[in-house]
Amino acid sequence: MVKKFILSGAGLAATLVMAVPVFAQTGTTTLPARPAASSTSAAKIACVGTAVATREAALSTGVTAYTQATNAAYTARAAALQSAYTQTTPSAVKDGVKKAWSQFSTAKKAARTALNTSQKNAWNSFRTAAAACKAPSEVSDSGNATSDISGN
Repeated sequence: MVKKFILSGAGLAATLVMAVPVFAQTGTTTLPARPAASSTSAAKIACVGTAVATREAALSTGVTAYTQATNAAYTARAAALQSAYTQTTPSAVKDGVKKAWSQFSTAKKAARTALNTSQKNAWNSFRTAAAACKAPSEVSDSGNATSDISGN
């Protein structure tokens, strides 16, 4: 029984080895050429490119403002804490430290809110401009909006 199975397998393999070249295609195969992008399509893609450039400039401006506001908050906190520790009574130090951290927290929240607002505005403006371009959806990168920093 095992001999028959081995012989049958060998016979099948030999048949396939001889048959495969018969089914193989000779020569080269060429794929049909893609039609050249029309000038209308190119204009729509360029339109989206302009919308992306505008969005990125707005996002950059928002991040720059956030960074500057955050740096200013840290600088102000350092100065306020330094001032707090020049006080001579524990209650005055405690009040000064509490005030320094409270102002820092408020400044950071304001910076974060401003960043989130600028990002939202930049992406909303982009979506409106990109939709007006009427370009194919695969040329947009809106799916990457969540990759932006959150300001947290």
